Amino acid sequence: MLAVFEAWGYARIITPVFECADVLERGLGHDARASAIRFVEPGTGEVVALRPDITPQVARVVATRLADVEGPIRLCYEGAVTRLAKERGQKEILQAGVELIDAGEPEGDAEVLAVAAAALASAGLPETHLDIGHVAPARFVLGAAPDDDARDAIAAALARKDRTGVKLAAAALPADVRPLAEALVTLWGPAEATLARARALGWPSEVHVALDTLARVLAAFGELADRPMPPVTIDLGDLRGFDYYTGVRFAGFAGGAPEAVLRGGRYDALIARYGRAARATGFAVDLEALAQAQRAMGLAPPVRAAGVAVHGAGAAAFARELRAHGIRAAVAASPPTASWLRGAGFDSAALLDVRELVRADDTRRALDTTDVRALVTLLEENPCPS
Repeated sequence: MLAVFEAWGYARIITPVFECADVLERGLGHDARASAIRFVEPGTGEVVALRPDITPQVARVVATRLADVEGPIRLCYEGAVTRLAKERGQKEILQAGVELIDAGEPEGDAEVLAVAAAALASAGLPETHLDIGHVAPARFVLGAAPDDDARDAIAAALARKDRTGVKLAAAALPADVRPLAEALVTLWGPAEATLARARALGWPSEVHVALDTLARVLAAFGELADRPMPPVTIDLGDLRGFDYYTGVRFAGFAGGAPEAVLRGGRYDALIARYGRAARATGFAVDLEALAQAQRAMGLAPPVRAAGVAVHGAGAAAFARELRAHGIRAAVAASPPTASWLRGAGFDSAALLDVRELVRADDTRRALDTTDVRALVTLLEENPCPS
């Protein structure tokens, strides 16, 4: 995944697993703050928190350490985030993601969508697609609610795609907003047709501007993305991340995964909380969900280089030469057995003193210690069946 990000020009950043709670929580939404695990750092007595999200950490670095760096800034990361998961206790999630700082609309959103499409493609999963939306229509509808209770009722019905529930809850809205709330629950499906239906409604000017922006993002994405492109759908009633994102938001889905394997969007208000006003957009991939989807679809795990345990006089030099040819190689103090090779993750053992190659499936063959290239070719073309 990192190789995909780097191919698009994103530089890796490494952030700490915990930070001072007040600094970290400055960049978190309400739900993320509630899920943060806090403790007192013994050395300083300060309250710190395990990161429930990496994006605020990137925002802090951009606003401080990279304050004088001209944008756009392209950064990527990978690592674990830890969250409270209610009855399940703590939950650790492995993520990889990108953040694009100081890139406007539609170019920045289109680029991040294109990188997300490339990330999905790299996983080799079938039936991938991107589901894209914009927070403006739902924000307008919910902003017209007379109180928090009405707002929560509408939001809950929209989240369930409950048409009857939305109609009942929308009775609390002004008369001119009710039809828009009822339409919002239906505004999902193929991109072009759904966007056309949305633009035909009587939204206020700021929502029409947002829908025009979404159309421009989709057009720019079509120009920028690698081929073949994944199918694109639109869902304007999706409220996940509603309080965090400020514009286009999206999710990536793949065969074998019941939920989205990546989520992202535009968050123009975040970095300013750390002292630098900057536009930003990005996404994070749930690596475990992606791997589970690969297993569910029967995809083979990534192929790693062959591994050889080398024993005998001159083992260190022979192992160095194998590593120079891309083979994993370690020196063994005693002659390895086939069962040890399997347990240790090696394909073969090179027994230099007797010039014998022992495979992990317990087959044996003569070893020419003077021709390392021939051995490398053998290992690469004849992987051990074990």
